Amino acid sequence: MRTLSMTILLAALLAGCPSKRPNPDGPLPTPGDTEPPPEEPLPSGPPVPTGPANVPEFQPAFPGQTRAPAIQTKTAVQVTEIASGFRNPWAIAFLPDQRMLVTEKPTGSLYIVTPQGAKSPAVAGLPPVDGRGQGGLLDVEVGPDYAQRGLIYWTYYEPRSGGNGLAVARAKLVEGAQPRVEGVQVIFRMMPTLESTLHAGGRLVFTPDGKLFVTLGERSILAGRVQARDVRSHFGKVVRINPDGSVPLDNPYVNTEGAKREIWSVGHRNILSAALDRQQRLWIVEMGPRGGDELNRPEAGKDYGWPTIGYGEEYSGAPIHESTQGPGMEQPVYYWDPVISPSGMTIYTGELFPEWRDNVFIGGLSSQALVRLMMRNDRVVGEERLLTGLNARIREVVQGPEGALYLLTDETNGKLLKLTPR
Repeated sequence: MRTLSMTILLAALLAGCPSKRPNPDGPLPTPGDTEPPPEEPLPSGPPVPTGPANVPEFQPAFPGQTRAPAIQTKTAVQVTEIASGFRNPWAIAFLPDQRMLVTEKPTGSLYIVTPQGAKSPAVAGLPPVDGRGQGGLLDVEVGPDYAQRGLIYWTYYEPRSGGNGLAVARAKLVEGAQPRVEGVQVIFRMMPTLESTLHAGGRLVFTPDGKLFVTLGERSILAGRVQARDVRSHFGKVVRINPDGSVPLDNPYVNTEGAKREIWSVGHRNILSAALDRQQRLWIVEMGPRGGDELNRPEAGKDYGWPTIGYGEEYSGAPIHESTQGPGMEQPVYYWDPVISPSGMTIYTGELFPEWRDNVFIGGLSSQALVRLMMRNDRVVGEERLLTGLNARIREVVQGPEGALYLLTDETNGKLLKLTPR
């Protein structure tokens, strides 16, 4: 492994105001009385320098919805290169012994990587992928019952007659000199089939109650985009399934005639970032067009508006939305214009970086940064761009078992990196 050292200077304090006694004229507390600990002041000042908005006429729906004050990590950070030589890697998942599964998008290859950087031969037995464009082998997750059954789960662009679509498969991982998977089952297929190499989403998130969220895109082309709010289609949705692919009976559309019963929420563009918070709620970041990347907390049965509302425009500069708001449609918690091009996401719960607790970390592709969001009461109160000196597209970010952050760079010689205090 080789180590790159970088110091990220200065500090951003977490948020709030000093606590006060309920009655400032009343008696002082006696020994044994307790008061809430004082909260630290909210960040203030200018936002991260990003240049002018693409659609300046679209104004935020509430204060702090975009361009939060810039913050800076006070802990010196060390970046260690664990391994390299991956062709456009996409995802990391940790096995119980701290080895990692790493996917390689265009080739459809899956590798086992040790903490020291040794890489296995490609795991045999995975189904073929459509690796064109944004397709290929995408996310991978270790099943919640891996210790008993050895199951892993992954998403990929499945080649089909008449086009392709995102699929979720699972199989038993069999280790050895030539690792392989056995008993492959496809447990979910995005429908309908469409010929597109764009916007299929693909992140997997297991919940503590054993359910599996799958994030989907609307395939980009107009024929798919117009289905994003249509419950008869999987396009532009978050779906929720059981680990065997069956539908949970408390899903919001199980009794809606004609609806895809797997659907959890609708009206999304292309969701490449997803994670659970400490309260086990799902958060996502979805790619906007030119302007309008969004942080959302998708709730059951809610409509997030794409393509009817949003904060961006076509890449050509042509308008998409008449308005940023509409009846029955949810506002994003936060949005970016210009965009960060999000991919990969974790919400930090470790001990190595106490100042990062409950902060959101997002891989930035076009922004070539690890984007950090400081949160307070489900709102963004500060933003930071880390690792900009790497000049690399950050495809994935996950928290390791020991509290370090692990990243993948999206390159033909993609790297697996580890962030720890220096």
